[in-house]
Amino acid sequence: MATRTNVTAPADAAARRAVRPVICYEVDHLPRYDAALYDAARANLTLIDTVIVPPREARTFRVPAGHFWRIASIEGPQVGDLNLWNAHDLTERFFSGKTRALHATHVTTGDRLWSTLPHLRPLATITHDTLGWYGFDADGGGVHDVIGTRCDPYTNRLLKGTDYHHCCHSNLTRALAAECGLPLDAAESHVHDVLNVFMCTGFTRDTHQYFMKASPVRPGDFIEFFAEIDLIGALSACPGGDCGAQHSADVAQCHPLSIEIFRPAEDALAGWHSPPQNAYSRSHGT
Repeated sequence: MATRTNVTAPADAAARRAVRPVICYEVDHLPRYDAALYDAARANLTLIDTVIVPPREARTFRVPAGHFWRIASIEGPQVGDLNLWNAHDLTERFFSGKTRALHATHVTTGDRLWSTLPHLRPLATITHDTLGWYGFDADGGGVHDVIGTRCDPYTNRLLKGTDYHHCCHSNLTRALAAECGLPLDAAESHVHDVLNVFMCTGFTRDTHQYFMKASPVRPGDFIEFFAEIDLIGALSACPGGDCGAQHSADVAQCHPLSIEIFRPAEDALAGWHSPPQNAYSRSHGT
């Protein structure tokens, strides 16, 4: 780690540090999480599709608006990297940075996954999380983060000087290319920062570096989402396994993940509709 420049603190340094923090975005006017609506809809679900994601690979899936889907641990502790797109327009995709700013560094039941500008609307809502009990541990670690970017072959080459082709970035690229019939370079341009499903992460208290630790997920655990619009998803079963030691290598024990897609009862979502795209005029002051 590079050391900070050694400069003398000003006389009022303590006062400058002691100013009150202000939450960047006041979210009181966001639509409230309607637990009653989602809970009633998820009470009577019909399984319509299951996709198994093999270890160190990615798979795509499609979820119609108004349907639920779950990512589940089925054989052993395993982390997954999730990308989401509007099924009709790949340029509208998951925006991890704005999701983090509107909710928190780690997401759980009631939080939404927001889309990129200029669309800025919920793509999906988290409706159940069996790891919701975890909270934040003594190291400052939490589960399901929107702070990490995904393991990728470029950073691997930068840090290790070797090529590894089963980083989550490459896995997602291959999966999207196959799903949409795109060349690899075109698919890669749509791969984006992820929701790190089941991953336990935080920042160290001394150097403030991003860390990972063994995921608390166990077989039977799942995180459940509601599709607010028609979605294409891609999930990579990270080569780090439970990410308790390392990633971007074939060393860790890895396990498959399951994606289950559910249709609610026909009348379960009476009055619900997909959220519109952001209403900003895009005039930018001109």
